[in-house]
Amino acid sequence: MRLIGLFVCAALCSAVPTFAVTFAATGEQVVNVYNWTDYIAPKVLKQFQKETGIRVQYDTYDSNEVLESKLLVTGSGYDVVFPTARPYADKHLKHNVYLALDRSQVPNLKNLDPAIMHSLQDIDPGNKHVVPYTWGTTGIGYNRDKVIKRLGANAQLNTWALLFDPKNAAKLKDCGVAILDDGEEALHAMLIYLGRDPNSAKPEDLAAAVAGYKTIHPYIKYFHSSQYINDLAGGDICIAMGYSGDVVQARNRALEAKNNVQHVAYAHPKEGSILWVDLMAIPKDAPHAANAHKFVNFLLRGDVMASISNEIGYANANSAALPLLKADIRDDPVIYPNNAIRAHLRTARSLTPEEKRARTRAFTRIRSGQ
Repeated sequence: MRLIGLFVCAALCSAVPTFAVTFAATGEQVVNVYNWTDYIAPKVLKQFQKETGIRVQYDTYDSNEVLESKLLVTGSGYDVVFPTARPYADKHLKHNVYLALDRSQVPNLKNLDPAIMHSLQDIDPGNKHVVPYTWGTTGIGYNRDKVIKRLGANAQLNTWALLFDPKNAAKLKDCGVAILDDGEEALHAMLIYLGRDPNSAKPEDLAAAVAGYKTIHPYIKYFHSSQYINDLAGGDICIAMGYSGDVVQARNRALEAKNNVQHVAYAHPKEGSILWVDLMAIPKDAPHAANAHKFVNFLLRGDVMASISNEIGYANANSAALPLLKADIRDDPVIYPNNAIRAHLRTARSLTPEEKRARTRAFTRIRSGQ
């Protein structure tokens, strides 16, 4: 979820690039956390340190691929990470990457939504290794005023055609079009728009997705998985494929800045979109496993998780947090979509290595415009 440099965590967040971090010795009172950018409330990190005396070494990434590159080699040095359930944590669990939780050290597991816990049983039988953190959707963030100005007052806004119809993309080029730099998300969205299986790796489906992107490639300003938040908020782009909570953050920043970006909005496309769940997990080689358990248990407190959702604009999986949410978070259909929207949501599935390679090759072609 998900932007380097967009918030300040005082001394708790590392100002050093991730690759340059030197982790503390195993015996030090520290927990090394690797999370999506803009995906926690800074005050929560301060609160954890104050209550426990454990310092949080906090680093960020903006794609599952970056996280995975760290996890699939030994000695990453991280104690708590936040993978997306499918198809990423699913694969990590198959590779025995995560430590089995000592449930006696995580009593706040009782706060988690039983339905969401049950939904993870297929990838983590018995819920032994991973803990749901937040969930959301992938859809369209847009500046309503700029889009209407270019496409007309009768433009349909709740459709992937806003991005993927080249006639629309051409008209929006001047105000900025952005696509997630995430092959899975990009392919899911285009395949849904084309009426195909979003998880397909069939050559004909991937060829159709590549062809679809080729028609709009001249109008895309950039592929990036985090830059669009600030750019939507500041009026530097007018439309982006993005994560629901990220667009909420952009909307809120635009309102706070009073910078004439009058109306940043989010659309759940009528054709459907992906619902995802992000998790907390402790790598098997975590140097501070006991502190990691304390950190996970702390985040599972209802009051703490409510503070996080109130800050970042993402739905959480914590039943104890729900009554503590701000009304404008709890009642926002972007964050907590209603049943009519949920009926059109899809989920990613785990991919075989061959399928993953085929989809990666397709996304490489998409990015290059080939």
